[in-house]
Amino acid sequence: MLGKKRLVSLFLALAMMGSVIAGCGGNTDSKDSETASTNTGSKDASLEPIEISFFISDPGQAATPDNKIYKLIQEKLGVTCNFEFLVGDKDQKIGVMIAGGDYPDVVSVDTFTNPKFTGAGALIPLEDLIAEHAPNLKKHYEPYKNKVKDSSDGHFYIMPDYGVFYNEYQTNIWQGPAFWIQKAVLAEFGYPQVKTLDQYFDLIEKYQAKYPEIDGQKTIGFEILSDGWRDFCLKNPPEHLIGHPNDGQVVVDYETNVAEFFWDKDYAKRYYKKLNEMYNKGLIDPETFTMNYDQYMAKLSSGRVLGTFDQFWNFSNADLTLKQQNKIERTWAPCAITYDESIKPYYQDRDVLNVNTGFAITTSCKDPVRVIKFFDTLLTEEWQKILGWGIEGEDYFVDENGQFYRNEEQRRNYEDQSWRLANMAYYLWYYAPKMEGSFSDGNACTPGFQKKEFYESLLDYDKNFLKQYGYEAWTQFLNDPPENRVSYPAWGIDLVDGSPASLANTKIGETGTKYLPKCILAKPGEFDKIWDEYVTELHKCDIQAYLDRINDQLKWRAENWK
Repeated sequence: MLGKKRLVSLFLALAMMGSVIAGCGGNTDSKDSETASTNTGSKDASLEPIEISFFISDPGQAATPDNKIYKLIQEKLGVTCNFEFLVGDKDQKIGVMIAGGDYPDVVSVDTFTNPKFTGAGALIPLEDLIAEHAPNLKKHYEPYKNKVKDSSDGHFYIMPDYGVFYNEYQTNIWQGPAFWIQKAVLAEFGYPQVKTLDQYFDLIEKYQAKYPEIDGQKTIGFEILSDGWRDFCLKNPPEHLIGHPNDGQVVVDYETNVAEFFWDKDYAKRYYKKLNEMYNKGLIDPETFTMNYDQYMAKLSSGRVLGTFDQFWNFSNADLTLKQQNKIERTWAPCAITYDESIKPYYQDRDVLNVNTGFAITTSCKDPVRVIKFFDTLLTEEWQKILGWGIEGEDYFVDENGQFYRNEEQRRNYEDQSWRLANMAYYLWYYAPKMEGSFSDGNACTPGFQKKEFYESLLDYDKNFLKQYGYEAWTQFLNDPPENRVSYPAWGIDLVDGSPASLANTKIGETGTKYLPKCILAKPGEFDKIWDEYVTELHKCDIQAYLDRINDQLKWRAENWK
């Protein structure tokens, strides 16, 4: 599955552990006040101070108490933001919250928590609130008014955080799925084009044999994350290897709009048999199926992992850590590989409105009007520039042509996690409705999409690395994205918590989690036997109930999302 595909410029996802309720209070100092008076105007005197409580359904780390952006928000908008982050098991935390019926004002919702919150009646409909009190949000979502409605009751509960584009749009950074390979491996063998699964593992095998240790630790050829909802790293690759985009655990025929379940197919077996071969050659980490997400991130951050299949937003913090240690050659480049070169790859897609992720207002919120007005104000260009670029004169400059740019110190600040916690309202920006593309003045909404600024922000190693391929952006390693079909993507379909489809999906997932590691870790000659056991167990699940729901919703989308 895809939880949250993020094309987020240079704001790499902060996957830090810990649960802290972050009070964003405090008074701005004279420098911040002077800047604020220039950039944001006066606070509406009619708005009394308010605290808005947020629950972020992912691990995270609180901003510092003196964070300058939250202080500016408090001074100019009268809003103090209090964040609680997930600690421990997500399902358990949400279950306790629902059982008690006591919620924060705002929750971040994703593909996995959406059915739980909406099924429990924990979220309030937004369509009337937005129509009456939020003109910017209304305009923002108007082209997608049929998409944002819940298909079961027609209400609008979630403010999607990504997928609404303004003016000119271009991509430089790929945050989605790929087979990632360490840049040092490609450099070692003359910067080859890697197009097939065999070519990919051949390079990793040769490099690992030549360099059995990296920085005094054993080199790991390939990691496979299978921890919790992030098990898409284990389960999604076969669809890409046959030239399909990310539709979760189905592949959808572009012409007929009909899905087929692929986990039991021969083209899936081919991938896992290859992994079994690689494991028995010593390329795959023996601990790969016992490690949790934090351990996975620690191994990637060590610089000794040569390859992985993942979505970049899911491990970008490891990339950032390596850059901070000046181990640029140990970071990764994306490979859009297939089984053979006759298959056209389909990794990079056109970004879509993710109707299942973003902020939602709960039934416990005492002042939904004030909250929706807050989000509406944040969606102005004025505040989007602050959230996306920072404070003019401090975090970026404007040249004689009106183009935003940064100096070297400012660029490095954006890559420093400690700096971000004190100088960016990262989580508010990340999960809230936002502008993507470019502003009315032609500047990109975030630095990573400003073409010149993106390139200038690259370290010399990466500039030279791209030059070897004749590229100027990481997205050029991938396919040109075709037009999305109307019903895309299937992973965003609500299976309806407690329904036969949802129950079948849970059982299917558990079966894959149990048997796929067994297949990969099997001794030579035992793979086929275990694979057959796996397929037998899969077929005991109600796959048809799952498929019926998927195909019913694909049909509904095709008819209603035009």
